[in-house]
Amino acid sequence: VLGLLVWALIADTTYHLHAAYGWVMFVSIFFWILTVLFFVTYLLQLQLKFYVIPWSLVLTIFNAVATVLYITAFVTCAAAVQPTSWRQWDYNRRAAASFFACLVMIAYGASTFFSFRAWKGLGSNAATSQVTDHV
Repeated sequence: VLGLLVWALIADTTYHLHAAYGWVMFVSIFFWILTVLFFVTYLLQLQLKFYVIPWSLVLTIFNAVATVLYITAFVTCAAAVQPTSWRQWDYNRRAAASFFACLVMIAYGASTFFSFRAWKGLGSNAATSQVTDHV
């Protein structure tokens, strides 16, 4: 939802006049589509059919790349906001898009942390560690 807000707010402005917003639009739309695809994959439990793919590693890499690229998109979006814009609604939408890009960046960062822990198996509890020790 936050990623959708980022690209929807920028798409509602005259972003084509500023080259920096092209990068922000690419990052936000690209990762929004991939996130929706991963969500549908997990919602329909399709990852169980493709058990050969190491899904925890794939999600860790995806979230790490999304975090790094959203850092660049956030910095680009925040730096391109001009408070002296002649169109006040463009300023408000671009400032809001910068705020939501920051929230998306933080969310992807947290997701990277948790998917890394799941990939390394650091999130197991005492019961599962005892079961795996006896097997």
